[in-house]
Amino acid sequence: MAETRVTVIPGDGIGPDIIDATLRLLDALDCDFAYDRAIAGQTALDQGKDLVPQETLDMIEKNPVALKGPITTPVGKGFRSVNVTLRKHFDLFANLRPALSIPGVRSRYDNVDILTIRENIEGIYSGEGQMVTDDGERAELRSVITRKESKRLIRFAYEAARRLGRRKVTVVHKANIMKSTSGLFLSVARGIAEEYPDIEHEEMIVDNCAMQLAMNPHRFDVLVTTNLFGDILSDLCAGLVGGLGLAPGANVGEHRGIFEAVHGSAPDIAGKGIANPTALMLGAGMMLEYLEMNEKAARLRTAIRHVVGEGKVVTPDLGGNASTDEFTDELIRHL
Repeated sequence: MAETRVTVIPGDGIGPDIIDATLRLLDALDCDFAYDRAIAGQTALDQGKDLVPQETLDMIEKNPVALKGPITTPVGKGFRSVNVTLRKHFDLFANLRPALSIPGVRSRYDNVDILTIRENIEGIYSGEGQMVTDDGERAELRSVITRKESKRLIRFAYEAARRLGRRKVTVVHKANIMKSTSGLFLSVARGIAEEYPDIEHEEMIVDNCAMQLAMNPHRFDVLVTTNLFGDILSDLCAGLVGGLGLAPGANVGEHRGIFEAVHGSAPDIAGKGIANPTALMLGAGMMLEYLEMNEKAARLRTAIRHVVGEGKVVTPDLGGNASTDEFTDELIRHL
């Protein structure tokens, strides 16, 4: 197997702790990765560099994948989200957020398996037209949805559903009120759905979708939606299976992918050795699948499901008293 170079961005807070644990797990799987480390976020600012330094962008550009720890974007004027910057710079148009129940994890429901596919670079989060009047009395933000990006994202969702053997795609929208933007997205979805007769097509208004997820999540399979709705609903789905500590994410474009934990940098427990690396490890599993290393991805997930499900050697947030290193050691033993 030829060596694969992976850009590694440890991030801030607990980021370095969970990155190191995840790399130990990948090395135990004999993935034959070489790691190029880069910085971003508060760590970069502390070194007198830009929030996303040019050398970090260059490193991501030359490698097929990146593994990213949680990054702190300072609150205040002039600081744009690192995640938004990376998604737009590398045209990572699709954000994949799986929510999968792990036996033994305390949650409201069992056997939840929902994949949210979110448009990643348009809509409200694009930041177009942001302004506040001089008197501070009026603020504006423009939402732009294009047919081109909607087609690319929705086709991606249907192709993913077919490849993964999923049975249904639910298109989530607000076309009853946002007739221009959501209306265009829904119209594109209807046209593309006709090309996939083997997959059930469902349409649902976003507020109803939120209620239905809370009442009966088992009715859902794949959700595809716009940027803001996808951000909110994917967090809701994470809450159905135990929270963000178990929620990985993938940002995928035509030529590369960036894989991450969805949760924040948790500075209050940074350096204490008790951070839960599960979300980032599951993100690494998605990275392995992206690289067509499916057998290794399956071994990684099986080890996580066994160790977390058993509940004997897990971190405090999962009800145990193990350190990050002890939890990782246990996972490696079960590979």
